[in-house]
Formats: sequence, structure tokens, C-alpha cells
Amino acid sequence: MSTRGEITYRQVRDMILDGRLRKGDAVQELGLSKKLKVSRTPVREAISRLVAEGLLNRDPGQVPRVRETSIDDFIEILHIRRLLEVEAAGLAASRPDHETISRLRESLNKLTNTPNPSEADHTALDDDIHTSIANMTGSRLLVTMIRDLRMKTRFFGMERIPERFKPGCAEHLALLDAIDRGDVPGSHEAMRKHLDGVRASIMQNLQRLF
Repeated sequence: MSTRGEITYRQVRDMILDGRLRKGDAVQELGLSKKLKVSRTPVREAISRLVAEGLLNRDPGQVPRVRETSIDDFIEILHIRRLLEVEAAGLAASRPDHETISRLRESLNKLTNTPNPSEADHTALDDDIHTSIANMTGSRLLVTMIRDLRMKTRFFGMERIPERFKPGCAEHLALLDAIDRGDVPGSHEAMRKHLDGVRASIMQNLQRLF
């Protein structure tokens, strides 16, 4: 995909994930190309990629629409994330990248001490932490699977479940510490606790947000 195509893909994806494009909304090439001020080609590329990733549905002869993800879908995604990311944390602890962990810990402490941190900064660091842990496993497939599953639960960011910010930061620090000292069982438990906390908050908010 071209650089313009990649930028357009990210823009359309973010419009879906942050709710500007809502469940069931039609996603039309011409309308998006005008809105994003690009030609229809990168929009077409972006739509095809988002269909493949499951964020859009496209029936034959029909305009693509934002996929309506059910509560059951979210529960299943969270369950699979727990299985994969707990395993990834243990693998990371068996081969920790101490330099990366130090960088992440510094960024996390900075974010924690920032008054009124932005949703964008929190999301970027959250993605960085989980992706870096997956990268430490040395498995490209595991990295891809975790990234794709996390993207599908990004709907539940700090704006929608703000009560998770402080506990999440503390859990991330405990997780990084366990990986840094090479504690495989401790890393398993730290990731499990973190994702269980995420799941509990999401479950409390599902009925309100769907």
C-alpha cells in the first residue's frame, strides 16, 4: 500500500474506532475522498483493507457498512486476547528487552504524572506497551494477532471507561517490572490481572454503550 493509502487507511480506521463512523453507517468512496481530500484510489484501498480486517461489511453489489459488533463478539475477542497476551507476557519475560522496558516505564511515569492526559497519548502508550511485549516474543504471527484483536476493542478507550486510567497505569508498571526481572509466572499473573480489569470495566459498560 502506498504512503497515501496507509495514511488514508489509518484515518478511516480511526473514524470507525472513535465512533465518528458508527455501527451500520455506509462508507462511500466518493464521500470519504471529498472529506479526506484524497482521490478515490487510496479510499478504495483503505475500504478493502478494513473489510479484510472485519471492521467493515461489504455484501455483493452493496455499499460497505461499519460492522455491527455484538456483545458476544466483544466477549469472545476479550477471551482470546487474554489467552494470547498472557502467553506473550511469559515469553517476553524469558527474553526481556531491558532498554525497551526502561523506555516504556519512563513514558508511563510521565503520562501518570501529567495533569489531564489526552486520550490520544494514553492510547498511543497503551498500544506501545502491548505491542512491545508482543515483539519481545519473537513471533510475528503473535504480534499480528494481538494487534488485530486489540484494534477491535479500541472502542473502549479512556473517554468511555475513564475509571480504568489509574488502575491500568499501575497494572502496566507491575507488568513491566515482572518482565524486566524475568519472572515468567509473575508476568503471566500481571497480564492476567490487567486484562481481567479491562474486561470487568467493559462488561460494566456494555449495556450502556451498545
